[in-house]
Formats: sequence, structure tokens, C-alpha cells
Amino acid sequence: MPVIQIYCNEITEEKKRELVKRITRVSGEVLGLPESTITVLIREMPPEDVGVGGVLLCDRDQ
Repeated sequence: MPVIQIYCNEITEEKKRELVKRITRVSGEVLGLPESTITVLIREMPPEDVGVGGVLLCDRDQ
């Protein structure tokens, strides 16, 4: 049973549904497994908890 973890910014519930649907479909095709065996975990990361290039994402627009 594959478990796929996605770390991303905060997204809407609608986008989560679409993301899980598409990731599951493609993963099932590539791995040759039924979609019912694929688990997708979404981990939302608020911008104040992520740094890129030494700068927090929440500070990049300032």
C-alpha cells in the first residue's frame, strides 16, 4: 500500500480534493495498483513555518 505525502502551502478543500484525485489516479496507473490501495496525506505548511533561501515565506512579499 503506497503512502504519498504532499507538503504544501495552505490550500482550499476543493483543491485538496482535486489534488488527491489526480495524484491517486496517476500513481495507480504508474504503479499498476488499484486506486483503493493508495493513501495520500496532505501536510499544510503555513508560510511562517517555511524558509527558502534563508527567508521565511511570510517575509518574501515584504
